[in-house]
Amino acid sequence: QVHLVESGGGLAQPGKSLTLSCRGSELTLGYYAIGWFRQAPGKEREAVSCITSDDTVTYYSNSVKGRFTISRDNAKNTVYLLMNSLKPEDTAVYYCALLYSSTYCVDSLNSRGAREMGQGTQVTVSS
Repeated sequence: QVHLVESGGGLAQPGKSLTLSCRGSELTLGYYAIGWFRQAPGKEREAVSCITSDDTVTYYSNSVKGRFTISRDNAKNTVYLLMNSLKPEDTAVYYCALLYSSTYCVDSLNSRGAREMGQGTQVTVSS
């Protein structure tokens, strides 16, 4: 059963913004640390960002730091990834993930810390 549903992907021009959403289905996301990963064609899956269960810690990869912002709205049972100043190299399928614990979202993020991932949403950045 799929507990994480991503949405918000699409086509954007370089320099523009997109907001991805990760909604919990029959699962309360507020109890969990959540991560975002992405995978471009022919490349390995890459960690992008994460947020701890108490929202006190966020992590961003060097490739997105200063451009992307992770946040959550517990009332909507949703975690967001605001992506500003998009670049063509941001093109990928983006996945949100339920992490085993917040300890997997401290100074880094690794897919080994993901207990479950959604089905992904495609982001294409092109003029």
